[in-house]
Amino acid sequence: MRVVGGGPGGMLLAYLLARAGVPVTLLEGHRDFDRRFRGDSLHPWTLELLAELGLAEDLLRLPHFPARYFRFHTPAGTLTPTDYGALRSPFPYVALMPQARFLDFLAARAQELPTFELRLGARVTGLLESDGVVTGVRVGEEELPASLVVGADGRFSKIRSLAGLPAKSLGAQTDVLWFALPRSPTDPPEADVDLYFGADRYVGLLGGPEEWQVGYSLPKGGYAAVREAGVEPIREFVRSRIPWLADRIDLLTDMRQTTLLSVDIARVERWHRPGLLLIGDAAHVISPVGGNGILMALQDAVAAANRLVPALRAGGVHETDLMAVQQDREAAIQEVQAAQVRTELRVLKARERDRTIAPPWFLRWIFAVPGVRARSARRNAYGPNPPHLSAEMNQGAVASMIERH
Repeated sequence: MRVVGGGPGGMLLAYLLARAGVPVTLLEGHRDFDRRFRGDSLHPWTLELLAELGLAEDLLRLPHFPARYFRFHTPAGTLTPTDYGALRSPFPYVALMPQARFLDFLAARAQELPTFELRLGARVTGLLESDGVVTGVRVGEEELPASLVVGADGRFSKIRSLAGLPAKSLGAQTDVLWFALPRSPTDPPEADVDLYFGADRYVGLLGGPEEWQVGYSLPKGGYAAVREAGVEPIREFVRSRIPWLADRIDLLTDMRQTTLLSVDIARVERWHRPGLLLIGDAAHVISPVGGNGILMALQDAVAAANRLVPALRAGGVHETDLMAVQQDREAAIQEVQAAQVRTELRVLKARERDRTIAPPWFLRWIFAVPGVRARSARRNAYGPNPPHLSAEMNQGAVASMIERH
């Protein structure tokens, strides 16, 4: 098998396949996993899965930031809709860890498995096909045959484009400009994953072991105007809405220190063709709202492994197996994306009416009701209808490990 794309979904799927004894090659177009301002959130579901795989303890020895709360800071006060500490989980928090650190860790563990191969700098340039069936990929001039190709190569998926499986945009209204500021020992200890609202825009803050990732929102397509205005309006917003960062916001001196994330919410109608499957953002682009893009991709990987491993052991993957992966995951993805579209529309209406972009005031009383924060945490920690590793996946992995030793 060939998995294209070494992001969280592709990496986890390749690991699970190799753990079950399936020969798999992971093709990553870049030379490493180190890209700035990729999603860094490892949710409780993810940590529980890694614990089941025997990986969580070692992973969490690496530097990370345990985020217990998700907060809204508005001109009228602070709302706390989500408290992960109320979860009945061994991991009652979101672990904020640079994605490259997580991917390097998982790649190292996968490379301990004899059926796993990682090829960095392997940029796919074409698909191999026979009678309408995808039979492999082309990397440069090299042809790599495959029993199945999995496209896990992100929101700008080359595999999706080559396969002729277009994604339909569902209507994002916001872009985000990311930059980093250093963490200080005097920063508020309760600052975790926070949104700070002001007139016609907001700033998202993600804590990390050494720094803060700061996301400055702007209207869709509004980057040219923001670039023309320069960094001072951004610095002024941060000074006024996040005063404890005022002592270092002047470290932002040039727009070249920022990275534009063009937000999208999109979905492919059919995630598969004979011989090919799309997962993660290649199949459904998740916006940063809620920070659950990684969670959805990892859950896709588990659902795919649950279907593919038994099929491969039974003699081969058929399109009905690929269809089943989409059926297993599609309702959850639709629910998450529908919530994101509703949020985007509220932001658009607030901008059109020249009002502060902030949650409705009455939520203050709702979030004060016992159990509401815990229910919100469960929804965000696990997502809708979260998959679990099948018994056959675990049994197969145990048999594979006994064989190797």
